Amino acid sequence: MKVFNKYLCLAIFLFLTGFSIAQNLFVAPNGNDSDSGTISAPLLNLSTAINQVKLGDTIFVRGGTFNYNATISISKSGTSSSRYYIFAYKNERPILDFSSQVVGSSNRGIRLSNASYWHIKGIDIKGAGDNGMEISGGSNNIIEFCAFYENRDSGLQLSNGTSNNQIINCDSYNNADPSEGNADGFAPKLTVGSGNYFYGCRAWQNSDDGWDGYLRGANNVTTVIENCWSFKNGFRKDGTQTSGNGNGFKMGGGDNSNSDRLMHHVTLKRCFAFDNKVKGFDQNNNDGSMMLLNCTGFRNLTADYRITRALNPGQSLIVKNSIAYLGLVELGNFAVQEKNSWLAPFSVSANDFQSIDATQATRPRKEDGSLPDITFMNLASGSQFIDAGVDVGLPFKGLAPDLGAFEYEGPSSINYEELINSSIVLHQNFPNPFNP
Repeated sequence: MKVFNKYLCLAIFLFLTGFSIAQNLFVAPNGNDSDSGTISAPLLNLSTAINQVKLGDTIFVRGGTFNYNATISISKSGTSSSRYYIFAYKNERPILDFSSQVVGSSNRGIRLSNASYWHIKGIDIKGAGDNGMEISGGSNNIIEFCAFYENRDSGLQLSNGTSNNQIINCDSYNNADPSEGNADGFAPKLTVGSGNYFYGCRAWQNSDDGWDGYLRGANNVTTVIENCWSFKNGFRKDGTQTSGNGNGFKMGGGDNSNSDRLMHHVTLKRCFAFDNKVKGFDQNNNDGSMMLLNCTGFRNLTADYRITRALNPGQSLIVKNSIAYLGLVELGNFAVQEKNSWLAPFSVSANDFQSIDATQATRPRKEDGSLPDITFMNLASGSQFIDAGVDVGLPFKGLAPDLGAFEYEGPSSINYEELINSSIVLHQNFPNPFNP
């Protein structure tokens, strides 16, 4: 009787407070939208599950290919204490294939429209008539371990003031628009908001740029990109050159006029750019602050680093602990530099690295979605760059930080949640992180 009373009281409390217990919905390629959405009777369309899902619920997407011809729209929001979740089921890998869509600016794969507090993990999105995914407005979404490829514009685009989103361990590759001048891997550009954070992402062989922070309709915004790789952008899937720009990390700017001094404040930490058609780390005409810490540029065809245009008053360029090999370095005399490979007493050579085999960069990700272990451009034993850097606030092993994107003998032990939270604090401190 006491047990019965306990559960009766709990039921009355949940009813009176409006609290609901989180539920699971399942979607599968062999599902049916008239079914209940259980694991044994899954739904077919992700849109149907999104319409049914309630705060705190999880939509599990089973492995296999879903052929869709219409945009999946998400317009409701969770809260900081109760998100919505769309997860691949266990270790299965669902592919949302939008290849039957025609090319068109409204034909995205998934579009979050003023939607906040969603966590989407483990999904492939391919072939959309425009962006694979667009986050337009809203904030505080997490996009994790997703892949965007063969879309007809940027793989993932952030628009319309969207802010404080976390893009974690995602890949974006072989995206190409008909003109070849718009499709980037990741596009926090045009009307994007502040505080967006990329960690552990790769962008390669996109027709335009790997990352593009070009602004039109926004100004004075911030982005942090950490532990990300950008390579072979400006090249098609078959390896031939596109007519697009082909930069690794394009950090911002706007229309190139004296009156258009737009500022995209960008921080790059442990980022790696190589074999891009033009530049690895590119200012474009960004007039905001830029901070490059422990970055590596390798064999970018025009320059590994090019940041030469004078910045707006009060803005700063800081480049520390970075490496360039087989690529030019062109920095304005306003740059604050320390312990970079092109500065005395260093003289970089192939002997400083365990390998210069670039094919390693497209190895499969680990089971948890993190980047693969590679020896490519990792420091060799005895390299002059080990313990040769200055402390810039990043974890390191040994007596001092190493130079470049890869700390010798692998990355330090990092508390993942603390790393993300500290970066969000950095976002909030902009636009004056250089003059605290």
